[in-house]
Amino acid sequence: MTAASDQTAKARRVWDKAAPSYDRQIALLEKLQFGGGREWLGARARGRILDVAVGTGRNLPHYPPGATITGIELSPAMLTIARQQAIDLGRAVDLHEGDAERMPFAGGSFDTAVCALSLCTIPDPAAAIREMHRVLVPGGRLLLLDHIASTWPPVYAAQWLLERITVPSAGEHFTRRQLPLVRAVGFDIVEVERLKAGSVERIHAIKPG
Repeated sequence: MTAASDQTAKARRVWDKAAPSYDRQIALLEKLQFGGGREWLGARARGRILDVAVGTGRNLPHYPPGATITGIELSPAMLTIARQQAIDLGRAVDLHEGDAERMPFAGGSFDTAVCALSLCTIPDPAAAIREMHRVLVPGGRLLLLDHIASTWPPVYAAQWLLERITVPSAGEHFTRRQLPLVRAVGFDIVEVERLKAGSVERIHAIKPG
């Protein structure tokens, strides 16, 4: 097994284990740290939407009513919960088990790609962003929400220390930043918002036509 495939397998195990309690555990954190973030994503999503690392489907309530939604998720256990969430919402969602770094979709298949609170744990975030660029149509939207390296040194120091535990145990990074990767792939930046001492970032970018 290659190092990359080993990381992917480990991530799958971590999120399969976390799935049953994930929604309950993240609810308060989302409210305090990421409040309004999923609504921000949903308000900008259009047309054929790809939800990358859809997880338990926490974005699904926020997408516009007429949208066509596809989701991809590495963890089968998370995907099971997302399927039930879609049923409970009465939304038709096409859900796939798969890796964000190697997505099984043709180029130019989607109008919007959304990734929320997941590039912090995807082993190769640059590969995932390249894949999102590939599957978007020219003019397609990229919408990201994640925690990133804080601009305030005391918070950054705490993030760095926390990573000494979270990276080996769960592959979760707190000092990454996705914006340089988004620019490097060739997206045009439309909006960037940094919140919570610079530790949370929302990105809206466009694939040039």
